[in-house]
Amino acid sequence: MPFMDELDFELRGDYIPLDALLKATGLASSGGSARMLITDGQVLVDGQAELRKTCKIRAGQRVSLGDVRVLVRAAS
Repeated sequence: MPFMDELDFELRGDYIPLDALLKATGLASSGGSARMLITDGQVLVDGQAELRKTCKIRAGQRVSLGDVRVLVRAAS
């Protein structure tokens, strides 16, 4: 499946919780809406549906929502 948009996200620490990543990238307008998207099974982490709201997302992982993919990178 082709992605319409790819975003790069640079980590500030070792990881970011999945719901916080969705909010920080603008894919969710609030923490509550981010958690609903995750609970509904709309968010993929490395191609697999992820239902844990605070799953630790680390550098090198890819998070997808709809036709947007976020590439998580280590801080430079």
